[in-house]
Amino acid sequence: MTAQGTERILCTRCILPSTFPGISFDRDGVCNFCLQYKGDDVTAALRKKYEEKFLGLLEKYDRKGGYDVILAYSGGKDSTYTLDQFVNRYGLNVLALTFDNTFVSPRAFENITSVCAALDVDNLLVRPNRKMLRSIFRTASSQELYSTKTLERASTICTSCIGLVKGIVLRTAVEKLIPFVGFGWSPGQAPVQSSVMLTNPALMKTTQQAIIKPLHAIAGDRILPYFLTEEHFRQKDAFPWNIHPLAFLDYNEEKILARITELGWKRPDDTDPNSSNCTLNAYANYIHRQRYDFHPYVWEIANMVRTGVLTREEGIEKIEPKENPVMVDFARKELGQ
Repeated sequence: MTAQGTERILCTRCILPSTFPGISFDRDGVCNFCLQYKGDDVTAALRKKYEEKFLGLLEKYDRKGGYDVILAYSGGKDSTYTLDQFVNRYGLNVLALTFDNTFVSPRAFENITSVCAALDVDNLLVRPNRKMLRSIFRTASSQELYSTKTLERASTICTSCIGLVKGIVLRTAVEKLIPFVGFGWSPGQAPVQSSVMLTNPALMKTTQQAIIKPLHAIAGDRILPYFLTEEHFRQKDAFPWNIHPLAFLDYNEEKILARITELGWKRPDDTDPNSSNCTLNAYANYIHRQRYDFHPYVWEIANMVRTGVLTREEGIEKIEPKENPVMVDFARKELGQ
């Protein structure tokens, strides 16, 4: 049952619930998002198209000296595999930037060290002020900070964190003249059409403000070093391409885990089923479900079910179980709540 007392149902094809914004169902219980899906053949053609686009860009850029790509590297499963692909599939010189949000699993830090050593990759650790971050996360757990559309894709806590991550990664890319910025988004997190996209300075200035404004209200000027300044925006030719290759590469969790295990990666035992690096995630998911009555990962997982990356049963296993109360209580206590 939903908070309003109505029966909660799931799409019979993917796993989107009746509580998800904008959803509707046909007489067979199939949601409107599944009905709009154009099919696997179209998806396969797009994946091929966008990898070829990326390969064409690699040929275009002078890659002598300096870094080819800066990767937002959390130590999680997907960003680890993305790092491996950048190095071994595309032969790139990668700067792996790790953002310590004060809730990184100790095992994830061990994985970061092991994998970067195995792949001979430089790792830049950004460790923000702990008090500032905890203040942001506490506020995000109790207040709404972002647009409704944003919250269809991620919790308020995660949106705050990833906003800082994307900000400092982009700033570093512009300052170091790195032509590509990489992310380990799963195929369900962002469409393949956005997997190879040049950063638009004017658009970025607008979207950046949507993150800066609420965070600045919480933490003041201490957040500004994590974002672009007017000086950066004047360097229009320095803005990089955004690449998330898992959207156009084959995505198979078993094969991914087998490959990254060869690099020394081990799964943490203190994170929830939808994260392999962050001990705050379970609490963020719990709050989001209490507030909106749907899981913040459900859009991502539903997309992966719809495109055949996961079975419907696998998707339900990731989304439907309640959060581990031990993990939820740990994060709540860490935030002093």
